[in-house]
Amino acid sequence: MLPPARSGARRPKNSPPILRWVASLLPCPRQHAHRLSVSNEMIKQGRLTKPYKGIIDCFGRTYADEGVRGFWRSNGVNVLRYFPTQAFNFAFKDYFKALFGFSKSADGYWLWFAGNVASGAAAGASSQVFVYSLDFARTRLASDARAAGKGAGERQFNGIVDVYRKTLQSDGVLGLYRGFVPSVMGIIVYRGLYFGLYDSLKPVLLTGDLKGNFFASFALGYVVTTTSSLAAYPMDTIRRRMMMTSGTNQHYNGIMDAGRKIIAAEGPKSLFKGAGANILRAIAGALVLPMYDAFQELVFGKVYSAGSG
Repeated sequence: MLPPARSGARRPKNSPPILRWVASLLPCPRQHAHRLSVSNEMIKQGRLTKPYKGIIDCFGRTYADEGVRGFWRSNGVNVLRYFPTQAFNFAFKDYFKALFGFSKSADGYWLWFAGNVASGAAAGASSQVFVYSLDFARTRLASDARAAGKGAGERQFNGIVDVYRKTLQSDGVLGLYRGFVPSVMGIIVYRGLYFGLYDSLKPVLLTGDLKGNFFASFALGYVVTTTSSLAAYPMDTIRRRMMMTSGTNQHYNGIMDAGRKIIAAEGPKSLFKGAGANILRAIAGALVLPMYDAFQELVFGKVYSAGSG
C-alpha cells in the first residue's frame, strides 16, 4: 500500500510500460553495441579474433558473420524484460515519490529536487532485484558471437533457457547476478538523473508556449536521457564485463578489481566503448517521457507533475 503522498505531489497510480516496450522494438540492432564494451572478454573466450574498431565495424562484422537476424538475436529477451522492468520502475517511482514528494513551495527547490532524484534512484535500484537475471541473459546472448576459428554456427548458447541452464550448472544462482553491485550503482545514477532531472527541469524550462509542447518535451527528454546514460556508462561497462566471466575460471574480485584491471589493460577510454551508440539509443528513451505525459493528458485530462508544489 502506498504511503500518503505529500501535498502537491499527486500522481496517477499507474503508468504505461507498453510505451517503453514499443520503443524497444524500434532500435533492436542497438543491442549489439554491447559487444563493443565486452569485446576483450569475447576475445579471451575465443568468441572474437580481434576487437571491434567501432560501432560501424561491429555492425559490419555482425552482418557478415550472422546476417540481418544476428542483430535481433537477443531482442526476444529484451522485449520480455521490458514489461516487468518498466512496470517495476514506474510503480516503485510512484511509491518512493510519495515518500520523498517534497513541495517546491513549502520545502524549497533543492529539497524538492533531491526528492525527485532520490525517488528515481530508489525505484531503479529496487526494480533490478527482480529483473537482473533477464538482463544478464540478454547480455550473454547479444555477445554470443560464433566461436572464432571453430567453424561456422558454433555458439555458446542456444537461447535464454540455455543461458539459465548453463549458468546455473557452472556458477549457481549467484552466476546470474554477477555484476549486480555495479548494476545497482549505475542504475542509481541513471534513474536518479533520468527521472529526477526531467521531473525537476520540466516545470522550470517548459513554461509559457513550451508548456505541453511534445517536441520541447522530447528535446528535454533527449538531453536528460543522454546525460543520464553517459554518466552511468562506466558502471554499465564494468557490470557487463563481470557478467561475461560467468561460466569461466577468470572472475573479477569485485567492482574495484574489475575497474582497475580494465583501465590498466585498456585505458580509461575503454569504460566508454559503445557510448556513442547510446546517444542514438537515447532517442527511444527520450520518447517515453513525453509519451507518458501525453498518455496522462489523454486518460486523466491533465499531466500530473511529479513532486510539483
